Amino acid sequence: MSALSTHLMLLSLAVLVAVLLALLTAVAAALVARWDNCSWPASLQRAASAFVRTLTVLIAVLAVLVDLLT
Repeated sequence: MSALSTHLMLLSLAVLVAVLLALLTAVAAALVARWDNCSWPASLQRAASAFVRTLTVLIAVLAVLVDLLT
């Protein structure tokens, strides 16, 4: 394996972990919204917002780390 393919594999694994973490955050946000007696559409809207915001932050952190390491 070349060094480039190793870096690409590690980067894709980091993106996958970021997506999974954002998905867990979205599920938690939806559950908390439902416990707060929000309707289903409102809780799904909060979950979508939490997913997008978390994924944006994590991808930005990954971009900075890649820039620093290369």
